[in-house]
Amino acid sequence: MQRTQRPLLARLAGANPTSVFLLTLVVVLVAFFTPGVIGGLLTLALAAGLIALLATTWPVQAPQTRLIRLLMLTLLVTVGLAKLL
Repeated sequence: MQRTQRPLLARLAGANPTSVFLLTLVVVLVAFFTPGVIGGLLTLALAAGLIALLATTWPVQAPQTRLIRLLMLTLLVTVGLAKLL
């Protein structure tokens, strides 16, 4: 492990990409289809995870990728807040 690499990121880098994708898909679907406050909180929790990922990968992303990720983050937060109301 490199000196600048965090232990959590090292564990995530070693995870099976298919399993991570499927787990994330399940959480997203549950968050979107669960009504009310619980669905809104799950959606905002996903947004918080996306913020952490965005902050970690920001320096190595192209400007176009940054824009797309910011738009997706804005959409996710908007949906989460709308579900809370």
